[in-house]
Amino acid sequence: MPGMIAFGRRWGIASDDLVFSGSFELFVRVLWWIGTLALYTLHKGKFDCSGGRVLHSYLVVLLVLLAFIILSLCAIVYVSAQGTITNPGPRRSIPVLVYVRAMLYVPELIWAILGAIWVSDDSRGCEPAEVGAVIAAVVASWILLLSTGVGVLFVFDPLGSRLPGPPSQEQLGVRDLESSEGSQLLSTARSVAVRVWESRLRLLCCCLPQDESHRAAFSSIAQLVSGFFSDTDLVPSDIAVGLALLHQEQDKKEQCRDPDEVLPHSPSSPIAEDLEAELEKAAHCMQFAIAAYGWPMYVYSNPLTGACKLSGDCCKTQSAEYDIVGGDNMGCHFSSILHSTGLQYRDFIYVSFHNQIYEIPFFVALDHKREAVLVAIRGTLSLRDLLTDLSADCENLPVEGVSGTCYAHKGMSQAAGYIYKKLLNDGILNQAFTIAPEYKLVITGHSLGGGTASLLAILLRSSFPSLQCYAFSPPGGLMSKALAEYSKDFVVSVVLGKDLNPNFGEGPLLFLMTSVSLPQYRILLQGCWYELFGGDPDDFPTEMDRREEELSQPLLGEETLLIRGSSSYHSLASEDSPVHCAHLPLYLPGRILHITEDGPSRRCVRYRAEWSSETAFRSVLISPRMIADHMPDAVLRSLHSMTQDRPFNLCPSSGLSFDYLFM
Repeated sequence: MPGMIAFGRRWGIASDDLVFSGSFELFVRVLWWIGTLALYTLHKGKFDCSGGRVLHSYLVVLLVLLAFIILSLCAIVYVSAQGTITNPGPRRSIPVLVYVRAMLYVPELIWAILGAIWVSDDSRGCEPAEVGAVIAAVVASWILLLSTGVGVLFVFDPLGSRLPGPPSQEQLGVRDLESSEGSQLLSTARSVAVRVWESRLRLLCCCLPQDESHRAAFSSIAQLVSGFFSDTDLVPSDIAVGLALLHQEQDKKEQCRDPDEVLPHSPSSPIAEDLEAELEKAAHCMQFAIAAYGWPMYVYSNPLTGACKLSGDCCKTQSAEYDIVGGDNMGCHFSSILHSTGLQYRDFIYVSFHNQIYEIPFFVALDHKREAVLVAIRGTLSLRDLLTDLSADCENLPVEGVSGTCYAHKGMSQAAGYIYKKLLNDGILNQAFTIAPEYKLVITGHSLGGGTASLLAILLRSSFPSLQCYAFSPPGGLMSKALAEYSKDFVVSVVLGKDLNPNFGEGPLLFLMTSVSLPQYRILLQGCWYELFGGDPDDFPTEMDRREEELSQPLLGEETLLIRGSSSYHSLASEDSPVHCAHLPLYLPGRILHITEDGPSRRCVRYRAEWSSETAFRSVLISPRMIADHMPDAVLRSLHSMTQDRPFNLCPSSGLSFDYLFM
């Protein structure tokens, strides 16, 4: 549903969103009307002081004002509940009702101001109980007024100002956009959107230094986000409805799938023995990937003993002993790495906890058990890391010998370039292979670290042909198809369950275009019930009234400025435009090892591992576990459960001899 047009601008709320906000305010107003009526009834006839008549009149007028407000809210809630998402016709009178409701704020505000004056000036000589009752009424009025003001700020859209149209007030069309004025209008709209998003990012990251690198990152992220939403007319409730419908539809398809269905391997898929070996290697590397997070993840994974184990090592003067460690002033990060990996101090070549935008912590160590020089890169753990994640524009990453277009996620490509220069220019890898020349190079990381590790492996591949990379929960939008194919020889991506990060695609936005014959408030209520208490997804029907090919079209509101059919639009989305780059297809790196739960069990969790393709991760999978499956401890736990020597320790009563199955 497009944003509501009122007071000459677009708002970040739709006409059918007022069911919930209006119902909540109606509930509060009714309670306050009853409370005010009770105060008036109890203290009627007791205002016998000099200003008593004024205070008595205040309560009477307040009751009348609240009654009119309650009636207007009832009308708003009733009309807002009419129609459906795709049939807003029955709600065409909502703007008029909103105007009426807004007009009632004027006398309410005036009366609240007068009430505050009267209580302070005309209450002398009155009984404290009567004065207290009026004070309570005045305070409640101001609370409600301020709450309403905050609500208006929440739904205020800085980009919603409607530009003045032509004298005929006709809507801009493709012909208008083809002209030079249309091109200028589109360019101005895009510039305003970028500035608004950049201001929002600066406000959100006000604690970070506003230097040149941060400003460049804010600008890049703002261009990407504004370009992504420039061709849609969505409000937050649209996203919520789309996610609710998508989750129910996915559960329907999952229930319809034959549980005994076995997916055949492609000719290029490794055999089961290779899969078992890769699981063991992945479980080993994941210990280093989780160790790279430092002490926060160690304490999180060991809540009872972690802090005690680290307390003896932290806050000591270790600068002389730990001269290879950078950015760890108190030594807690490095101490947690020692505990997590079981390595000794002499096994580490370089440890850096320096953290800036595009510069993320990592360490290099000698893994004698696997005879490898191991580079472990940390995932997202700070606001700077989050900005690196959000710098999702594309960046060219030319690789010698790769045919096809080569581009990758900008933030992670920059981070990989930073580590690449440190490893080679500072002689870190040269020092490591001088100590252990027969060892091979292994790169690993989780989340942000997994994506960066994959791109770093691509950069180092020509210098170290035998290197291997294990990327855990990498982002789905990481690299171009050509780079993804090239990386299959040396990169393994490990994805657990319905992890949101690898399963990031266009599913929810496409599902928003589904025609449904239910009001929005019913879909949201049913969706909340389904998420909290479960149930049969068939009890929450959705009707797809449009053909599948129609669902691939962008969701455009009636007031949308950007029209894809216009040559002006395409001229703005040129090869160098962030908007063009944002719509380029990006894929997971390397071969993809997907781990899923293998059926329900009361006493244990069993997992299934299979080789999957990048096309299986092109849409978001909505699930209560989409965040939990991304956590590094969950990934490590699933890998350990499939590679332990005695499977009956996990499921002692199952009677099964294997904890993982091959498809």
